[in-house]
Amino acid sequence: MVNFLLISIGLSFTQIAADEIKVAVASNFYPAMKEIVLQYELKQLQSSESYNIVLISGSSGKHYAQILNGAPFDIFFSADKVRPILLEKKGISETGSRFTYALGKLVLWSSLDGFVEKEESLYSNDLRFLAIANPRIAPYGVAAREALISINLWENLQSKLVRGENIAQTFQFVNSGNAKLGFISYSQLMNPSYPVVGSFWEVPQSLYTPIEQQVVLLKKSLLAKDFLSFIESDESLNIISKYGYDLP
Repeated sequence: MVNFLLISIGLSFTQIAADEIKVAVASNFYPAMKEIVLQYELKQLQSSESYNIVLISGSSGKHYAQILNGAPFDIFFSADKVRPILLEKKGISETGSRFTYALGKLVLWSSLDGFVEKEESLYSNDLRFLAIANPRIAPYGVAAREALISINLWENLQSKLVRGENIAQTFQFVNSGNAKLGFISYSQLMNPSYPVVGSFWEVPQSLYTPIEQQVVLLKKSLLAKDFLSFIESDESLNIISKYGYDLP
């Protein structure tokens, strides 16, 4: 499901029109991005101008397809580097705008305390469903598939896999108890506004390709460029680190 967030920055009651940028953001980064936008809002409080930043959350694959079909996004925060590179090669993004904003981590999580004991829990007879994000459209799903292939379980667990449209839906499968286990983003366990219970195993990064989350500018915009500059500020980097990401 695609979520929308509209945040007005530095709103002046005397202004009628506002500059606006539309930001497509991977589901795993959405909570951190909301906090970053709020910090950006504080930075702009002394400005007499009015800004609207619209966040559109969803899987990176779906965002990419929407961009190719002309979706009016100004910035794309992907959960991988593959799609930003493709947009750059196709000439759809602004030259030189692409950079890595976060390094993601994959974890195997259960909402049950003590259920996850490294990869051994994947062999449990009690395991009926294993949730992963759809590898066709979600980079964390790709990482989950690679990890399962690395430990020779991908084929054996096919009948137990339930695929979320994005990493947020995958989290809900496990959080609701519909799946006892799921591969999710470590950042989802580190969300300070949503304490998570249960047990988890941080998947060794030797088992999957590093998750380099990259961003690209899609349209020339002074506001969009300013916001991208803020992403690399100490304020934003502190938030990114707080949500469980490694910094590039």
